[in-house]
Amino acid sequence: MQAEAGSPLRGPILVTGATGQVGGQLVETLAPLGEVIAPGRAQLDLASAESIRSVIRAVRPRWIVNPAAYTAVDKAESEPKLAYAINAEAVGVLSEEARKIGAAVIHFSTDYVFDGKGSSPYVETDVAAPTSVYGASKLAGERALAESGASHMIFRTSWVYGAKGKNFLLTILKLAREKETLRVVADQHGAPTWSRDLAEMTAHVIRRCEDASGQHREKLPEAVASLGGIYHAAGSGETTWYEFAREAVLLQQRREPGKQFAELLLISTAEYPTPARRPANSRLDCSKLQERLGWRMMDWRESLQKVLTEF
Repeated sequence: MQAEAGSPLRGPILVTGATGQVGGQLVETLAPLGEVIAPGRAQLDLASAESIRSVIRAVRPRWIVNPAAYTAVDKAESEPKLAYAINAEAVGVLSEEARKIGAAVIHFSTDYVFDGKGSSPYVETDVAAPTSVYGASKLAGERALAESGASHMIFRTSWVYGAKGKNFLLTILKLAREKETLRVVADQHGAPTWSRDLAEMTAHVIRRCEDASGQHREKLPEAVASLGGIYHAAGSGETTWYEFAREAVLLQQRREPGKQFAELLLISTAEYPTPARRPANSRLDCSKLQERLGWRMMDWRESLQKVLTEF
């Protein structure tokens, strides 16, 4: 799906984490909606409450879109203070400032808020029970936003990737060109999510809320509140890391018939231990997103084909 066009917004959109996968796509995709302000880390330090307050008070955004996060899942186990500062405390400060000026907040979270033990895709009302510092800090951020009184939407996603940045797809294709064999985990289930699809979804949601508010700033919080809350937004379909890697390598081999790629070997999670526990089940049920906001996330196979054409 593509976000619809419309008249420019009557106020700026503040985007955090503009150098990240989702943040970079958001800056590009939201630009047609109006003025997008995306300060770098030197201007907006999410580990500093003072920095957050200063930027928001200077910009006075109409929307705050927050994809920025501490995403070093394993490192978070040894740096919990920093993980919580960025993933939880910063969200609380940002939300408090948003409430004061009547700005709406879109915040991105993760499937790691669940324990990954479920046998079916998680719905938004399932009990959150994170098993890692990263997941716990992201859940704390969700709760800080929900309790702030700011009008908001929270989008939980999973397995984000794209043609730029640091992600599983780029790592696998790089290693597949360099090695003879690659061992990939085959017992973790989820759905890869294209960063551009998330950005397009965000633009669609903003426009929908703006239409509901008639572009009146004083009516925006009410419009967002009527549609707000937690939504799951991950790629359609499901797969494993091994199957995702295999499909990516197969498609890329067809694009580079003269290139030799590594043989992929499937392994279990137990054979690839990490400091932070990985969810066996990262599947998210996104039917609420389609039913209430009219957006269906792209099937991971379709998005993979599109991403590979950008190389």
